Amino acid sequence: MDKRRKIAITMGDPAGVGPEVTVKALTHAEVYKKCCPIVIGDLEAIEDMIKVCKLPLRVNIINDISEAKGDFGEIDLINLDLLKPNGWEYKKNTALGGKVSYEYITKGIQLAMDKQVSAVITAPISKESLHLAGFSYSGHTEIFADQTETTDYAMLLASSELHVIHVSTHVSLREACDRVKKDRVLKCICLANEGMKQLGYEKPRIAVAGLNPHCSENGLFGDEEEKEIIPAIEEAKKEGIVVEGPISPDVVFVKTQAGQYDIVVAMYHDQGHIPLKLNGFKYDHHTKKYETMSGINCTIGLPIIRSSVDHGTAFGKAGEGRANEGSILDAIYAGVKMAEYRGL
Repeated sequence: MDKRRKIAITMGDPAGVGPEVTVKALTHAEVYKKCCPIVIGDLEAIEDMIKVCKLPLRVNIINDISEAKGDFGEIDLINLDLLKPNGWEYKKNTALGGKVSYEYITKGIQLAMDKQVSAVITAPISKESLHLAGFSYSGHTEIFADQTETTDYAMLLASSELHVIHVSTHVSLREACDRVKKDRVLKCICLANEGMKQLGYEKPRIAVAGLNPHCSENGLFGDEEEKEIIPAIEEAKKEGIVVEGPISPDVVFVKTQAGQYDIVVAMYHDQGHIPLKLNGFKYDHHTKKYETMSGINCTIGLPIIRSSVDHGTAFGKAGEGRANEGSILDAIYAGVKMAEYRGL
């Protein structure tokens, strides 16, 4: 009896690199050793990328999860049949791209909530296309939270040497500062602790970044550390969590990358994303290619498991066959590990 967990992969916006990195990931035999991957998307886009990338892959269209074979060399596909032959254009934001992306995600969430798949792995979507289609979400994270009726959640990013979780993500910098409140910081510390356990860390060591330069220098540059961040850290310590901080934002990632801590609680989007991508992404400007793209994005706090690539639709190279599948491979493996931890 096949005991591999069934993992759904939503192919993302057809105008971007989502379909390409998806099919490229499924040329790796290791994926099939770890799980039974099932793509949710459209046959037209998947077959087009197989052709463009000249891959030795077949497609097995299924109507029910039970029909998935999980055979290496063959893609099990739930074909939503939303795209017509040549009915979309690469490299462009469109309402069509936003609509079909949303439908793929919704199908994946439904299957996970019904316990037909153990995790949902998401390829990149375009926020602009989502909005053109009438969906006022700022990204995958908010869609998953809304459709699973989750209120306490956070974005956890991981590369080979660095893990980061965010107090706020897709809001303006001005609003991000306003969101640094004790309750939210404490919740993120707790989510960091839980998320790292799901990724295999028995007793995670958590570092909390300050919001202001030098953690405000005892109030010279702000009071958020004293009023909001430090009280949250002290409360987390009472709950038995291994946590330190606040630590100056300009050194906390250096110390974490060196191994002193396992994860950083960042106060806002760019504070966490910039060091994570500097650590995991290596770009060669001569070849215009990413040599490595190590990094994933997990939404912690959901009743289901969601893991994703840590890059966007990359419209500039979409449809050309030169996207790197490293990030989605990492996302698949992380999804499997998290499912194992939670027994899903």
